[in-house]
Amino acid sequence: MLRVTADSNIYISALNFGGIPDKILDLARDGWIELAVSGAILDEVVRVLQDKFGWSQDAVGMARIQICGFAELVTPDRAIEVVKDDPTDNRILECAAMGGSAFLVTGDRHLLKLGRFEGTLIVAPSVFLEIMAKLK
Repeated sequence: MLRVTADSNIYISALNFGGIPDKILDLARDGWIELAVSGAILDEVVRVLQDKFGWSQDAVGMARIQICGFAELVTPDRAIEVVKDDPTDNRILECAAMGGSAFLVTGDRHLLKLGRFEGTLIVAPSVFLEIMAKLK
């Protein structure tokens, strides 16, 4: 099965707006891909949902449980410091590396600029859906 890491912005967009990001999560829910997620990604999702979107503690707790129901929690075993402009993006790379992900799906320009990291192809959500459409 294809291993994928989704950036926190994918989860946040899917939970708030649906659209393409939610279609990516649907691929995991339906068993087409295996998502790798880390505690750092989950913490960022929770923080943004509460601080930026005003979600309650109960709502973010349920969202976290839901994500863990269709994604595999991985614990990175090394620190990566590749993205200097936004060091928190390195936590996403750590998850992708530890999770053995073929793809990292993100809307983040710092990560997209890299293009690839240690064998993980970094792509925008729409590009990833195009790739998956060809694989199905």
